[in-house]
Amino acid sequence: MANTDSLPSEWEAPPPSLSLPPDEVQVWAIPLDQSPLMVSAMVRWLSPVERTRAGRFHSLEDCKHYVIAHGVLREVLGRYLKHAPSDVLLCTLPNGKPVLAPELNDVQLEFNLSHSHELALIAVSRERRLGIDVERIRAVLDGKVIAARFFAPGETATLSALPERLQLEAFFACWTRKEAYIKARGEGLRISLDTFAVAVAPGQSPGLLYDVADPQAVSRWSLHSLDVGAAYVASLAVEGQDWRLRHWLWQARTRPG
Repeated sequence: MANTDSLPSEWEAPPPSLSLPPDEVQVWAIPLDQSPLMVSAMVRWLSPVERTRAGRFHSLEDCKHYVIAHGVLREVLGRYLKHAPSDVLLCTLPNGKPVLAPELNDVQLEFNLSHSHELALIAVSRERRLGIDVERIRAVLDGKVIAARFFAPGETATLSALPERLQLEAFFACWTRKEAYIKARGEGLRISLDTFAVAVAPGQSPGLLYDVADPQAVSRWSLHSLDVGAAYVASLAVEGQDWRLRHWLWQARTRPG
């Protein structure tokens, strides 16, 4: 079973009966190191396209983690919709973003999934666009070159000015905040990473500083850092400012089958 000891105490077991008020964003942490029995059960919940993608991974661990992340996504959405995971149907928008099939989504659920190494995060809301991104902290080859090429000039300057010991975590904080924002906007590769900027410096509140393409974006979007332990950096982008956050730790409710 997955080890959850590294997750802070605010990640707690969800109530047996879930509710999702319009002013809440609920984020689920999913440990991906699950039993082979769980993997076998969840692979049956995936779509044919997802099963094909899972089979393309060269690493067995990567394949298992993909299956668990996408299987739990259906299980979590099923809890809100009062459907079995196998009945949760997803479709893909022209921009590549997965959404619930319209016939299932009369409650206007919005969701987003991200996973890295042995951790996945799922963000869920009602009628509120959002995006989430998690990255395991690891050495990055030529991180300064990557930042100079893809980040906004102010972000690159801030990262370069930091002490060496702080630069790696700040790099991933910047990266996840930008990825979460792009995923929330749902415009994919049409948004260039250097056309908007986020707060980067340690101790600085997460936030969108500007977006060249949308001058009103700073007041429309909020960014939030998620504490998922020292080994990871995670960020959440949410439409609007008037919302509160709940942290749920996913655990299987019943024996898979």
